[in-house]
Amino acid sequence: MKPRLSLATQYATKAQNVPTRRQFRRWVAAALTRDAEIALRIVDAEEGRALNAAYRGRDYPTNVLAFPLSEAPLMGDIVLCAPVVGQEAAAQGKALEAHYAHLTVHGVLHLLGHDHENDDAAAGMEALETQIVTKLGYADPYATEQGPLPHGG
Repeated sequence: MKPRLSLATQYATKAQNVPTRRQFRRWVAAALTRDAEIALRIVDAEEGRALNAAYRGRDYPTNVLAFPLSEAPLMGDIVLCAPVVGQEAAAQGKALEAHYAHLTVHGVLHLLGHDHENDDAAAGMEALETQIVTKLGYADPYATEQGPLPHGG
């Protein structure tokens, strides 16, 4: 049975070419393994930087941040920083849509308890991301990646 999803999508960015609510819903649903209530917020660099500094102690905007709130039911927030996602996609020679799909899946996996804190965990998480992203019809996000791995949390 397909997990139920309550998804609130918030656009707090002036960036162009940001995916639609329907696209985000498809990507989130593809990564879910249980019912969830998720808020997804797309932000500009200023808010991304402030959140990364406040919650991770890193004074720069990052591509994706995930904030798990509860496990049962699964609830949490995912923040995507549009300018960073755009810069990474361009630097890595990826389609912007594919990079958004990858980072959305990455954020959902964090909410589900996955991490990349050590080599084994990173390899497992990357394999899951690749499986989900390729099933969605996009290329393996790690096959051609030349920039840093997703580093939000």
